[in-house]
Amino acid sequence: MGIYPLEEALKIADEMDLDLVEISPKADPPVVKIMDYKKYLYQLEKKEKANRQKTKKVVVKEIRFGPQTDDHDYEFKKRYAIKFLQEGNKVKAYVFFRGRSIIYKDQGQLLLLRLAQDLEEYGKVEQMPKMEGKKMIMMLAPLSTKKKK
Repeated sequence: MGIYPLEEALKIADEMDLDLVEISPKADPPVVKIMDYKKYLYQLEKKEKANRQKTKKVVVKEIRFGPQTDDHDYEFKKRYAIKFLQEGNKVKAYVFFRGRSIIYKDQGQLLLLRLAQDLEEYGKVEQMPKMEGKKMIMMLAPLSTKKKK
């Protein structure tokens, strides 16, 4: 277009039935642009919505063990962990220690490491087993979908 005084720019914008938007107010003279502001906001909103749809929501599924979980229960919970990882969810496996069972920390750690080894082909360990209060927690993330195909 060109460079115009503010009054003339307002007149041109009014004639074109568009808005006069101030781009840089601190400049001397202030920099303005003639545009359809509602259309601009609409396009901005469309871009944000498209970006939100592209992002994948991370779901964390929890599996709880006791320090002395027997083999049948372990296998049952392992199948659920496999299912969760195949669906693309993260798995938070933890051993909960009640009362004096805290003395079996080593058994809890062995249980979680065994689970990590059994789930090696479905997911990778994101966080090794570590104590947080009365829980020993380990995080597993699914393998990338590209590798599965």
